[in-house]
Amino acid sequence: MSLLELFCDVDDFWKVFFPFWQQQLITDGNVKRKRQAQLSMSEIMTIIIHFHQSHYRNFKAYYNQHVQVNLGSEFPDLVSYNRFVEFMPRALIPLLAYMRGRKGTCTGISFVDSTPLEVCHNRRIKRNKVFAGLAERGKTSMGWFFGFKLHLVVNDQGEILAFQLTPGNVDDRKPVPKMTEKLFGKLFADRGYISQALFQQLYDEGLVLITSIRKNMKNHLMLLEDKLLLRKRSIIETINDQLKNISQIEHSRHRSYANFIVNLLAGLIAYALQDKKPSISISKHQIQPLSVV
Repeated sequence: MSLLELFCDVDDFWKVFFPFWQQQLITDGNVKRKRQAQLSMSEIMTIIIHFHQSHYRNFKAYYNQHVQVNLGSEFPDLVSYNRFVEFMPRALIPLLAYMRGRKGTCTGISFVDSTPLEVCHNRRIKRNKVFAGLAERGKTSMGWFFGFKLHLVVNDQGEILAFQLTPGNVDDRKPVPKMTEKLFGKLFADRGYISQALFQQLYDEGLVLITSIRKNMKNHLMLLEDKLLLRKRSIIETINDQLKNISQIEHSRHRSYANFIVNLLAGLIAYALQDKKPSISISKHQIQPLSVV
């Protein structure tokens, strides 16, 4: 998606969302000034999202070296970098609503996984003030970290169906029931999601949880189709990798919790707008010859 197409899509969304949002706001009865920012909300959202499509590793370098140098004609009312950073928290709710409209459609084949979002090095945990009381220590197969977990549910076409952010010490299984409320078919996960209680809860709601087994567990029969799809669970790991290394949802330079959420949402949106996403394709014609062997 080009910059012009992105702006048009965001602007069309904002024109519909803003009047509805204004009606839902609760006031204290006092008349307050509503000064118009130098940049429109559509322009602010476009710049934030476009950063995650630009392959820049640092937003400050992107804004100072690319936006202000090359995009002056597209955004004639540009402000300084520091002023733009002050505008960013205003885009949190609009970005969240925009992302909700960019979710994929359940196809009956879904994958769930979580990925850690470190906010600082382990040696600097005690000195971190930005996320004090919010981020927590967690542990993955790669070791301990301090930060949050991003929980994702995607379909077989690589589209994001649901997401949730939790502190780093939250069990991967806890957000699953809420994220899968409207899903059907089969949900594939790794060994960290093994739970009889979770399986029964999802099964009662029309969703079958399929996981691999631990070494100390008894083997059990599984449909060949399910076994093949379970091997394709790496699709969600590929998506997590793209979110971190292309969309830049993880870094240790945050100075505001609100801007951390804005950065995360913009990264998810940038991925959702990709023309080509990681996907899998296993048809019955591919499965049938294997069942004969």
